[in-house]
Amino acid sequence: MCGIVGYVGEHDAAPLLLDGLKRLEYRGYDSAGIATIGNGHVSLHRAVGKLNNLEQLVVTSPLPGRIGMGHTRWATHGRPSEENSHPHRDCSGEIVVIHNGIVENYLALKQDLMARGHHFSSQTDTEVIPHLIEEELKGVDGDATAFDRAVRQALTKIQGAHAIVVMSTRWPDRLLAARLGNAGGVTIGLGDGENYIASDMPAILPYTRRMIFLQSGDVATVTRTAVSITRLDGTDVARAPQNVNLDPVSAAKGGYKHFMLKEIYEQPRSVAESLAGRLDPEGGNVFLEDVHLTPAQARAINRIIIVACGTAWHAGLVGKFLIENLAGIPVEVDYSSEFRYRSPMVDKQTLLVAVTQSGETVDTLTAMEQARAMGARVLSVVNVVGSQAGRIADDVIYMHTGLEIGVAASKTFTSQMICLYMLGIALGRLRGTLTPERARSLVADAGMMPQLVGRALAIRNPYADLANRYHGKHDFLYLGRGINYPIALEGALKLKEISYIHAEGYPAGEMKHGPIALIAEDMPVVTIAVRDHVYDKMISNIEQVIARQGTVIAVASEGDTIIADKAQHVLYVPPAPPLLTPVLTVIPLQLLAYHIADRRGCDVDQPRNLAKSVTVE
Repeated sequence: MCGIVGYVGEHDAAPLLLDGLKRLEYRGYDSAGIATIGNGHVSLHRAVGKLNNLEQLVVTSPLPGRIGMGHTRWATHGRPSEENSHPHRDCSGEIVVIHNGIVENYLALKQDLMARGHHFSSQTDTEVIPHLIEEELKGVDGDATAFDRAVRQALTKIQGAHAIVVMSTRWPDRLLAARLGNAGGVTIGLGDGENYIASDMPAILPYTRRMIFLQSGDVATVTRTAVSITRLDGTDVARAPQNVNLDPVSAAKGGYKHFMLKEIYEQPRSVAESLAGRLDPEGGNVFLEDVHLTPAQARAINRIIIVACGTAWHAGLVGKFLIENLAGIPVEVDYSSEFRYRSPMVDKQTLLVAVTQSGETVDTLTAMEQARAMGARVLSVVNVVGSQAGRIADDVIYMHTGLEIGVAASKTFTSQMICLYMLGIALGRLRGTLTPERARSLVADAGMMPQLVGRALAIRNPYADLANRYHGKHDFLYLGRGINYPIALEGALKLKEISYIHAEGYPAGEMKHGPIALIAEDMPVVTIAVRDHVYDKMISNIEQVIARQGTVIAVASEGDTIIADKAQHVLYVPPAPPLLTPVLTVIPLQLLAYHIADRRGCDVDQPRNLAKSVTVE
């Protein structure tokens, strides 16, 4: 989610670092900072907001030194502020760290470090890292290998996935960079008398095309003239440099043709980020750090209203199934734009849940304010930390999905469903509607989802062939039942948004009440027919389409041979826990819409007439 840049060489570091951060602005951020080492001291500037705020500080008060690091932060732990911005330092101010990822055990580490006399100046999880290194260096006065060992030893104590860069005034000739798990990449750029570090290639492409890509568990020591890599246990390892022939925009897309396709394939990671640090499988609990409901307050809720727009409204419809099943509370789902123009039944026993990627959608913000004025408690599910929806809500579930550049939502949709699933579990535990045994099973199911999403993306479904066959059609019909009915709506919306083909989503049982009149040989019908409690009903709907010469494209569970004998085309997904199937079934529909739109030559990332965040009525 965040941007990392490092430099050690013959030139002033600060201008190069600032330029690298500018090339990573596409990732999204709410604050930024730069630190350099010069004349034996750390110089540091941090600023909230856009990079021009940081740049002004650098112009006014230049940072000396030919080694340094820069960071753009998307807030997770701690609000956007100067003190929470990276880089962070230890008590002495000698050790400096920038970091992507979440230190899942930071609270326990912080408490232990404070008991040992360490003082903290931020609310972030990152700040424990320089203090851990400081602790490892106590009494150490050796050569640079002692610094390398201390960093590696400190990193063995943190849990989660991380990309980390470290420097110290005691060893001012080197940067240490580590990649642990999949919190984004770490790239080493090789120059002539200078070397670079970046979270993404675009930051350093203007300076070098020779790069080393760290693997999980690698720790690199980077000086002006050399790069050496060890594993976390100190074992030496060789990583061959690669020559990268990409322009900066292509590099930002990570080799994908469009940002939307890249974001679809980022979903294993974005789902993992939404879940990170929040699951307790042994206790059957979820930890939603910014939700402050007590058991008594949860039991007092007699009604939930979910408000949202567009794709987020479809996530809300899935949320209705989840929360009613898990917490036993009646749930309504309303368009934000409709909620504000009627007289909703809202009181102090109502919980309003606002689902919004940007946190700035004007209709949703107005609905939140209206509900609060009527006495409701307000909770937001939002991606952008520091956004208005996060600030005005009583409780917040941050999605931690990272920046989504494609206007048509993909990875934020799956994360919204994951967050609503966790909310359902949390409410169920608070209200006592979930037994500990069922809660443990539900939490374990959630922990499986990053892997299952990865499997869904790895299945070789015939998207390109379908795009070639059907890109010239004018109408599609999407059908689903139960918790997958909203996915039919979302699949139709995706096709409309990016390919400009008319499409309608319907509950499959309603097909005979109108849409069946449209079915003919020229009408592709996309059905969601995974093996669940309405599977037989969906098979019946498919039979009805076939009887009218309709063309069926079915989303089905892996291994289902029955549906393969009926539908003309099948898009498979892995079997999944029933309440979480929508997270998987939407993926083939995202990819189908993408490939059809690309085949038609449409502007996939910026469809006509659409905006990422609708801030006007």
